[in-house]
Amino acid sequence: MNPILPTPQPPAPEFQPRLLLVDDEPRLLSSLYELLRVQDSYQLVTATDGAEALAALNRQRFDLLLLDLRLPDMSGHEIMDFVNAREIDCDVIVMSGEAGIEAAIGALKRGAYDYLRKPYNPPELLKTVENALQKRRLAVENTRIAQRLENSEKMYRYLVDSSPDIIYTLNHEGCFTFVNDRAYQLLGYPREELIGRHYSVLVHDEDQERARYVFNERRVDERASRNVELRLKCNNSAAGDRTFNNTLMTISLNAIGMHVPGEQVAKHEFFGTYGVARDITDRKRAEEMISYQAYHDILTDLPNRILFKDRLGLAVIQAKRKLTELAVMFIDLDRFKLVNDTLGHVKGDELLQQAARRLKECLRKGDTLARHSGDEFTIVLPELRDRADAKAIADKFQEALQLPFDLDGHVVHISASIGIAVYPSDGDSIEELLRHADIAMYQVKAQGKNGHSFYHASMQDMSHQKIVLEQSLRKALENNELEMYYQPQVDMASGRIIGAEGLMRWNHPTRGLLSAGEFLPFAEENGLMLPISDWMIGALCRDLLLWNANGADNIRLSLNLSPQYLDRGDFFEKMRNALARYQISPSQIEVEITENICIRNPQYAIEQLNKLCQLGVSVAIDDFGTGYSSLSYLHRFPIHTIKIDQSFVKEIHDEHGHYPVILAIISIARGLGLHLVAEGVETEVQARYLAANGCATMQGYLYYRPIALTSFMEVLAVQNQAEAPSAALAPGPRLAQA
Repeated sequence: MNPILPTPQPPAPEFQPRLLLVDDEPRLLSSLYELLRVQDSYQLVTATDGAEALAALNRQRFDLLLLDLRLPDMSGHEIMDFVNAREIDCDVIVMSGEAGIEAAIGALKRGAYDYLRKPYNPPELLKTVENALQKRRLAVENTRIAQRLENSEKMYRYLVDSSPDIIYTLNHEGCFTFVNDRAYQLLGYPREELIGRHYSVLVHDEDQERARYVFNERRVDERASRNVELRLKCNNSAAGDRTFNNTLMTISLNAIGMHVPGEQVAKHEFFGTYGVARDITDRKRAEEMISYQAYHDILTDLPNRILFKDRLGLAVIQAKRKLTELAVMFIDLDRFKLVNDTLGHVKGDELLQQAARRLKECLRKGDTLARHSGDEFTIVLPELRDRADAKAIADKFQEALQLPFDLDGHVVHISASIGIAVYPSDGDSIEELLRHADIAMYQVKAQGKNGHSFYHASMQDMSHQKIVLEQSLRKALENNELEMYYQPQVDMASGRIIGAEGLMRWNHPTRGLLSAGEFLPFAEENGLMLPISDWMIGALCRDLLLWNANGADNIRLSLNLSPQYLDRGDFFEKMRNALARYQISPSQIEVEITENICIRNPQYAIEQLNKLCQLGVSVAIDDFGTGYSSLSYLHRFPIHTIKIDQSFVKEIHDEHGHYPVILAIISIARGLGLHLVAEGVETEVQARYLAANGCATMQGYLYYRPIALTSFMEVLAVQNQAEAPSAALAPGPRLAQA
């Protein structure tokens, strides 16, 4: 009987989108119909009220619904609820003249693909429609591919199920009496060529003795079945030898004699052997691979830590014998964690693979590159002539890694921090060399990353200084050495200061004034962020009392919130109690969070931020566009403000230029009714470009640097005097750097 194979699928039909246009204003509906009619591939259906729309949705399938929210008989939201309740597969683009953010949020919460305000820009509408339909085209294609994969899987199962092992029988002389066609498929021997020939023609010469022992045994009891691994020859020499697991069983004929009353005689006569040979070549190769992987990193195919230490040990022995030097490098990829967190672990693994290939191309013959752990690599350079050789290779590494990485359309830039230890001056053991190279690498990290450094004994002292720094930071709270600085936020239309961002400073007793970037990352690593954040909330509230006493109660204070602090269970209670104790209005506080906070525990973060909003505190997304950028969380999270990161602002060099990322962020903020603040504004060109494109609030060195509380109060006093009635006719002061 012929096997039943999976039925081939016909080619997918051409995608012809059908659109339903719903608007109660005939003129606008007609205009929209004519705008889309020029697209020959669109099938257009119109409706002037909700009833017609629901009837059309019940009658036929639509790919896209262009929906006006305000209809005479029902709202667009009700139509979207109808679509969702009946699980109608149709994307929705909402077009509305309502100015309130509630309508947009309601539409987005109901799954709208996009929200356009009337009057809409025709090119923008066409682009939005095409993007929505393109998404559906991709979905159709994905469905088709999934079906093909399913058919392919069925075919694969059939092929596996219908591919038996080699089955054979031998007579009492060891000659083949039967063999199936699988012998030809695997070994290249036709069945007709094997029948009547001795099994030894297939057995590898080195396995002949073992085969002779197992095939010549004469067992007919429960021990008749046994297994043996043999290498069999292939008729095609290019294919090499293959290993088979042979299950052998002796076959016997029971000759039954004449029956004598009360007595029965049975004679066992050896007849031959029945066997099943299973190809285990792949298994043997897998065993070899397992042995290989025990000493190699699976992801990068580089030697792992075990093999690296073994080779380093051999290199040290040779260096001792030959009285030569060798170098050990410790490499850590800068910014890898950011890429891994924002793009995901799959892209992070791809980045590690590409980085490993680039590093390997820079090595000399005889050098060993290994993956130590995570994004760390180690290298041994044997037979070093002088340190210049190690420096030259480190320079090559940095040049190779600074080139952009393409991760499936995501262009990523990284660098490396490299520490170098030289034998025998920096140590004569494996542990010493690795530890000293690691210390040198962390020295590069502390100096701003993206460089290399040779180990020096003084670096041990610096490691000790880190411990001292931790102890000093713990005492800083007790000794009242921390202080809040404030960077004003300026309204471009009026020139007034309307807000300020609170930035922490440490008045170190010996090192002077330290910025937050110099000690807060260290505090996060050492579990000090929670007590420091507690101090910050109290300090900000005390400073706000002084603001308000001097007539600045209309100025909003922004504070940066550590993800560790948000994850703390009593964070909300601490914030609420502090505001109540100092009698600060919650509306005067804005909490800044980074986009990456959404990755840690998004549902918990939403709950905490919603509590803040119910209290009256607003929420801002800091460094927008540099982290886990997703439009979905803009309506899931209670966001009020978007802050454009200074890395995007820094790229503005021409006020008439085109900077699409900036424009996209401004458009998102405008479309969702969010407040917008540009950070890092340093030039007039940047300020004019941002203002011309709709960003009204700015923060940066062009206006003010972060300043201490007393200086900030003086600036506010000058602003208040300039706004006094007596100075109403006087020209306003120009904002100056402080």
